[in-house]
Amino acid sequence: MKQISIVIMLTCFSLGISQDIPNSFSLQEAIDFALENNRIAKNAARDIEAAEKQKWETTATGLPQLDANISYQNNLKQQISLVPAEFFGGQPGEFVEVIFGVQHNVNATATLNQLIFDGSYLVGLQSAKVFLEISENAKIKTDLEVRKNVINAYGNVLLSEETVTILENDIQVLQETLDETTKIYENGLEELESVEQLQITLSNLQSSFNNAKRLKIIAYQILNIAMGIEYSASITLTDQLEDLALKNISLETLDQEEDVTTTIDYLIAENDRKSKELLLKLEKSKALPRLSAFLNGGYLGFSDEFTFLNRDQDWAGFSTLGFNLDIPIFSSAGRSAATQRAKINLEKSKDELIETEQRLSLEIETAKSNYRFSTEDYYNKKQNLDLAQRIEKKNQTKFFEGIGSSFDLRQAQTQLYTAQRELLQAMLDVINTKAELETITNRISEN
Repeated sequence: MKQISIVIMLTCFSLGISQDIPNSFSLQEAIDFALENNRIAKNAARDIEAAEKQKWETTATGLPQLDANISYQNNLKQQISLVPAEFFGGQPGEFVEVIFGVQHNVNATATLNQLIFDGSYLVGLQSAKVFLEISENAKIKTDLEVRKNVINAYGNVLLSEETVTILENDIQVLQETLDETTKIYENGLEELESVEQLQITLSNLQSSFNNAKRLKIIAYQILNIAMGIEYSASITLTDQLEDLALKNISLETLDQEEDVTTTIDYLIAENDRKSKELLLKLEKSKALPRLSAFLNGGYLGFSDEFTFLNRDQDWAGFSTLGFNLDIPIFSSAGRSAATQRAKINLEKSKDELIETEQRLSLEIETAKSNYRFSTEDYYNKKQNLDLAQRIEKKNQTKFFEGIGSSFDLRQAQTQLYTAQRELLQAMLDVINTKAELETITNRISEN
């Protein structure tokens, strides 16, 4: 009974976990869920928490530090010293064995240290602030990438769903056409080649259909991983591919002026430049003196027996106040070499910042161009599909009326199937190129 109870508890626990995960997601819901549950996004948030702790850790090194130490010593075999006997009234030339000290002693000390001046500490405070900024910008970058990955994965799932549905319908229609053509052939009113042409087309469709079903499973698993849930979990998507494509068509965004310095990649490069500046300051600060102060106090206890827990034990107190001044004098040009190396790295980071600015300008223009093309291509592919449907319908009518060849019908059908796939891909391209543009510019538009 106890084992059964444990199994029931574990089952309820697992059900409770699964209930926290919705069964259906719109695209925005999938993005929001991923930003909270994607493992990479969660680790980026933990990096910010770690950076905040490190900032305080650096700050605390310049604040008062208090340490305590208690030592106990038991001289199991005390050292013997020889003293001239005449000191104690003995004969000259003779010696007396004497033991200095006692068998037991305790030393309890508390020390307060305070840093007064240290150039590297001041640089460390600035570095901790920059490190926190780096972690925060990395989190923004991670969230943007997670968002883009979810959009791409979500769109691929919708694409696979639409592909499976269209192929299934195409197979059904083509199978009906093949059945009718076979009957006509059996009645001697059609050639065998017409049947074989349709059989080839149907075989290709069935192969594509089977592959599309396998790809759909993989697409769902990729989306699950991007969202941060079990890869084999069963979910339902509520948005439609064409609806998302239409929502993402907003060409007015192409006319907006872009400030490269506000993009996350530029800010990350700027953080790198700042860190190199601080490293140069750190190397220079190593040539400055370091001043600290300390105050300690404690008690000493001595006894031939272990009486340190008795109230009448005698304790001797002591206290010391002092300062430590470390002055760097000569390093055989080691500090100078380190400083020059830091200067070189700073110059490199400045050039890399300029390179990043130019690269981002080009990437933004490229992303805008790709987005404009994908939008234009969507409308073009939509018109092509309408034309392909009419052409296929006309060729099918001609074929059954006996004035069209099976080759023309197969070519029209192949053209139709290609137009269907191209339109679906054009829809996905609109969504993905818009996401790419938003990721680069760090500007998320409200659909």
